[in-house]
Amino acid sequence: MSARPDDPSGYADPIQAPGTAEGLWATWPGWGAMREYPLPSSGRVVVVAAHPDDEVLGFGGTLALLSDLGHPLTVVAVTDGEASHPHSAVLRPRELAAIRSEETRTALGRLGAGHADVVRLNIPDSRVAQHEDDLRTALLPLCRGAALVAAPWTGDVHSDHEAAGRAARAAAEEADVPLVEYPVWLWHWAEPGDPRVPWSRAAQLPLSPEVQVRKRHAIDAFASQILPLGPGAQDAAILPPEEIAHHLRPREVVFR
Repeated sequence: MSARPDDPSGYADPIQAPGTAEGLWATWPGWGAMREYPLPSSGRVVVVAAHPDDEVLGFGGTLALLSDLGHPLTVVAVTDGEASHPHSAVLRPRELAAIRSEETRTALGRLGAGHADVVRLNIPDSRVAQHEDDLRTALLPLCRGAALVAAPWTGDVHSDHEAAGRAARAAAEEADVPLVEYPVWLWHWAEPGDPRVPWSRAAQLPLSPEVQVRKRHAIDAFASQILPLGPGAQDAAILPPEEIAHHLRPREVVFR
């Protein structure tokens, strides 16, 4: 992944650069002006994740709400997340893929969405853009007839997220079904009111305290990402507490 040409941070990778503290987001007055997104009253909902855990971090509370409303759910894991620790001294990519798949199933159960169908597409982690056309083709039959498709935001500054979002949007448009995009890394590299973010397209989904607890419990299922795999730097945690804090708010955000 390379930096955006307009990235002012000076870092080659804005996701690796120091991020925005959650305290700044928590006190942002912009939340009060952001409209609420109306969930469909019925029908199947398809949630696309570039990697196992994206769907819970960015859309997990809404998954819980949708499950409570009785919606059939399909969760699509574009990759198995096998490249999160490419130089691990503890786990091989195949082993990590199996662990992350099981973590997803555990997390969905903790959200109350254990009935969701999970579809693994096995596209290579970190190379989704190279398989974007194949991904669109695979997503099209899953999108047909859906009441809503949710996919990673195409501006998330992560190549896999952006490619998955583009493919999902193309499939949803061809299937003539509505789509929303959920951000994951935006909260790290952007700042409140950041002009690089299309706030005019943003809507929020309020989460009750009970749903927030379920989401927190679901995030904890991803031990391979929030805890070190081993003592070496190559096995360090991917999601530190300051990043997880962005996803424990009383709301989630989507772009229409």
